Amino acid sequence: EVQLVESGGGLVQTGGSLRLSCTASGFTFDDYAIGWFRQAPGKAREAVSCISRVDGHTYYEEDVQGRFTISSDNAKNTVYLQMNNLKPEDTAEYYCAAARGYYCSGFGLHGMDYMNYWGKGTRVTVSL
Repeated sequence: EVQLVESGGGLVQTGGSLRLSCTASGFTFDDYAIGWFRQAPGKAREAVSCISRVDGHTYYEEDVQGRFTISSDNAKNTVYLQMNNLKPEDTAEYYCAAARGYYCSGFGLHGMDYMNYWGKGTRVTVSL
């Protein structure tokens, strides 16, 4: 059974940090890109960051560039999203998703279209 499980969300103050994890099982992790998306209450889901397990290429949306870092632990089939200097506008449900043979190209506009599998999300709340 294919599974993506997110963890690491929580409540943090402005300027704080969280590290989200996305652990995959049931498929060949090395063939996929893993993307992080988020959805704030009342808003559409948006792309945040992506890492290609095929060539290591990464992508960040402009408003998280320099604050968030995506990385991958091959041995654990886990992708991390280190989030620093968090802001209230980062408050959202964060989802990871997997796309086979994807290199994260055009992730910001079309990343959701490529994703084959989705996790159920982890909530991040940033207080003032």
